[in-house]
Amino acid sequence: MDFKDEIRQFGKRVDRLLPQIKTEEATKTSLILPFLRILGYDVFDPFEVHPEFIADIGIKKGEKVDYAILREEKPTILIECKHYADGLDPHNSQLFRYFHTTEAKFGLLTNGIEYRFYTDLVTPNKMDEKPFFEFKISDIRDNEIQELRKFHKSVFDLDSISTAASDLKYSTELTILVTAEMQHPTDEFVRYFAKQVYPSVVTAKILEQFNPLVKRVFTQIVHDQIAERLKSALKKETDTEEQTAMPLSEPDSLIVTTQEEIDGFLIVKSILRKEIEVGRIFMRDNQSYCGILLDDNNRKPICRFYFTPNRLRLGLFDKEKKEAKVDLQQLDDIYHYAEQLAETVTNYE
Repeated sequence: MDFKDEIRQFGKRVDRLLPQIKTEEATKTSLILPFLRILGYDVFDPFEVHPEFIADIGIKKGEKVDYAILREEKPTILIECKHYADGLDPHNSQLFRYFHTTEAKFGLLTNGIEYRFYTDLVTPNKMDEKPFFEFKISDIRDNEIQELRKFHKSVFDLDSISTAASDLKYSTELTILVTAEMQHPTDEFVRYFAKQVYPSVVTAKILEQFNPLVKRVFTQIVHDQIAERLKSALKKETDTEEQTAMPLSEPDSLIVTTQEEIDGFLIVKSILRKEIEVGRIFMRDNQSYCGILLDDNNRKPICRFYFTPNRLRLGLFDKEKKEAKVDLQQLDDIYHYAEQLAETVTNYE
């Protein structure tokens, strides 16, 4: 099993463990130490994972941080642990106070679900107030797994991670800013674009007119890019994957994959991403309906879309593969059937 699969499998296991975890110590042993093992560290070797690492502060002696990852007997990562139900606030964290007293370059604040990595990008030897990398283990993305892989013992390189930390920190902050502007454009943001296309002075009234336009354009651009990538991926899968139990071919000219079907397909993938790899979910359009299949196998229908300009209907399957159709008021109503969709996939597994 490769690193990505291990992390994803562990992320699924975390949610099942939470009801049994009552204390901070249980959080450490059930969530955090297994996570460190996946990163390749021997949690039973104090020369590698040092529990209760002493980090003296001025006249205060014997102050301890929960764990320290050691390399060549020197601390590299300080780790402070909280109970999984506790919030993570670096200002109230011992990690924030201890960072400058050791040679450690990174700090990790975690409750076993959320993981926040810190370093000293702003002021040398002083831990930054904002993490340069953070994620939730139960909902970790592929790009986050790639960043986390850099902390694996087998590939850990202090210089390269330090360099990457700067880019990651600022790219994260830029993503937050751009996303906020796309959702709620500020006057300055709108004015920048309005000035490029409006032939006269951009007044307050013009700003008011352009604000929803700018928001709509950005939303459409993102929507189109997602749709284009999905169409490209579907075409590639159709061209390269072996077709299992293919139905009789229908003339391509009679089959039109609508935007609603593409959006519905994305919603189903979003619902099932915690159950299976989304690459196993396929869309196969037909004249009368659009089928969503597991492993592109016609014998493993997940659901069907019966979308017309005047009506949205969703076909769901029980254990005997009997189909029941339900009406949707809007595409987001598919989320109401998340549990049934997950159960359908589980039945095939």
